[in-house]
Amino acid sequence: MRTTLARLIRTEFTANEFTANPLPSQRTMSSSLDAYWMPFTANRQFKKAPRLLARAEGMHYWTDDGRQILDGVAGLWCVNAGHARPKIVQAIQAQAAQMDYAPPFQMAHPQAFELADRLAKLAPPGLNRVFFTNSGSESVETALKIAIAYQRARGEGTRTRLIGRERGYHGVNFGGISVGGIVANRKAFGTLLAGVDHIRHTHDPARNAFSVGQPEHGADLADDLERLVALHDASTIAAVIVEPVAGSTGVLIPPQGYLQRLRDICDRHGILLIFDEVITGFGRTGQPFAAQTFGVTPDLITTAKGITNGAVPMGAVLVKQAIHDTFMNGPEHLIELFHGYTYSAHPLACAAGLGTLDTYADEGLLTQAGELQGYFAEAVHSLRGCAHVIDIRNIGLVGGIELAPRPGEPGKRAFDVFLDCYERGVLIRTTGDTIALSPPLIIERGQIDQIVDTLRGAINRVA
Repeated sequence: MRTTLARLIRTEFTANEFTANPLPSQRTMSSSLDAYWMPFTANRQFKKAPRLLARAEGMHYWTDDGRQILDGVAGLWCVNAGHARPKIVQAIQAQAAQMDYAPPFQMAHPQAFELADRLAKLAPPGLNRVFFTNSGSESVETALKIAIAYQRARGEGTRTRLIGRERGYHGVNFGGISVGGIVANRKAFGTLLAGVDHIRHTHDPARNAFSVGQPEHGADLADDLERLVALHDASTIAAVIVEPVAGSTGVLIPPQGYLQRLRDICDRHGILLIFDEVITGFGRTGQPFAAQTFGVTPDLITTAKGITNGAVPMGAVLVKQAIHDTFMNGPEHLIELFHGYTYSAHPLACAAGLGTLDTYADEGLLTQAGELQGYFAEAVHSLRGCAHVIDIRNIGLVGGIELAPRPGEPGKRAFDVFLDCYERGVLIRTTGDTIALSPPLIIERGQIDQIVDTLRGAINRVA
């Protein structure tokens, strides 16, 4: 199947008229680099030696000077079907020509309902209501607001407290960084939201280092939620939000039984459970959603990234019908939830989403990670024994290789590995001193080997 799929993709790209377009490097780049303040980037370092991407197809980028770069991170955890897929490109083009924008307040367009219906059919049972946003950060803000408003609507207005997790990442808006637990994302922005607390993270290298798949130890860490219930009282807690797989902090895989234990505690105390699946949604762990991979159903799921294959910004919150229906009270002419965005269910985003779901379905990509995860795991764990490697973690088609930090230079060793790999034609991602891999789901075994072999050389070269 993989050989046939690869041939199909190559044929599509060969026929794609856009591959004939000249690279920007073939035109004169007259713009200064000064004006653009880049996000989550070491701006001064970057602008001394820019890394400019000019084109993308399938598994690869091309730089502005024509070098081919194998994409080991699906862009930024989002290009799950590979780059420049024709059905997605054509859907966006056609929609832009037909209708470029439709107001989402008191109006709608057909594609919004079609995409919502198809997402509901992919979701775990019961999560069949969809609220559209424009990003993962907005999806988190939306889910948190729905959770608090739901508790009020059902007569438990004292439940306003939100519980996140240490080392969690939930985007960069104030709600997201408040429930998030990554210090660098929080420390510069004041006191953040009031009424937020955090349970312990699950990283336990002393017991779980080099686990293949879910680590054996740590289900009991979910019991830390009981500590917060005892401290604050359940009557004050609206929701708990966690990533099933904590990606941005360094690929932390949930211990066996941990998520179910968290689900049980939430049920016992009337607390909503939110899964942040902005990274894990749309096939990353071998099922459409990690909730299905781990067999634990939350009350809300936040999504983005893979919903449109990264082609147009979009996010969505999947909500249990019972939560949605609680809001459907009062006079029918009144707005039930005072929340939304100018670009909610944007026509181009919906078109991209439908083209993306078609591509996933045509090629079986939402379960492809399950077929490749054994080979991927063996390849990634072959890096054990390389210089400075202190842990390796994996699930589906996501992996984390943790390096020992240099004394006094946290993050520098992994960043040097990133630069070395880039110069040798492979794009990886680093977070602190952890290397993160999350390649497009169309990856072939030979390309897994290329990524890992390039990493091996880079890790051993970096002092």
